[in-house]
Amino acid sequence: MAAATCLLFVAGAAHALDYPPRKPGLWELSIQSDDGASKTPAMQTQQCIDGATDKAMREMGSSSGQQACSKQDMRTEGGRIVVDSVCRMGNTTATTHSVITGDFGTGYRMESRSSYNPPMMGRKEGTAIVEAKWVGPCKAGQKPGDMMMPNGMKMNVLEMTGGARKK
Repeated sequence: MAAATCLLFVAGAAHALDYPPRKPGLWELSIQSDDGASKTPAMQTQQCIDGATDKAMREMGSSSGQQACSKQDMRTEGGRIVVDSVCRMGNTTATTHSVITGDFGTGYRMESRSSYNPPMMGRKEGTAIVEAKWVGPCKAGQKPGDMMMPNGMKMNVLEMTGGARKK
C-alpha cells in the first residue's frame, strides 16, 4: 500500500504542492516499503517523461488530492522539501510526513512515514522510501508517460487515465 501511495506521489504532487519539474527523459525509481512487521523487496520501475507529461501527472495528483485530503502542507527546510498531509483512503485517515532531498534534474529521495486510523489492512503505520535517478534520454520505442514495471509490463499512465495528449 505504501508503495502504491508513493507511486501516486511520484507521478503527481498533491493539491497546492509545487515542487520543481523533473528533467525530461528516462527516470529509474526504486520504491521500498515497510509496514513495521515486514520489509518488502524494493520495486524497480522506469518512467519516460517530458515537460508536458510531468506537468500532467502532477495535475492528476492535484485533482485526486483535492477530493481526498483535508491537509496538504509543503515547505522548504534547509534545502529539503517537507510535506505533511492528512488524507482519507476509504474509511481510514492516513497522516503522512514526507521529506524529499536532492534535485529534480539528476535524482531525489523521498522518505515517508504514515499512520493509519483506523488501521488499514491491519497496519497502524508504514514507511516508504523512493529513490529516483535520471538515467538519460527515453529509450527507442518509448514515449512520454510510459512506465516500465518490474515484470516487464509497459503501461502509459496518461493513456490509462484518459489524459493522453492530443497529437
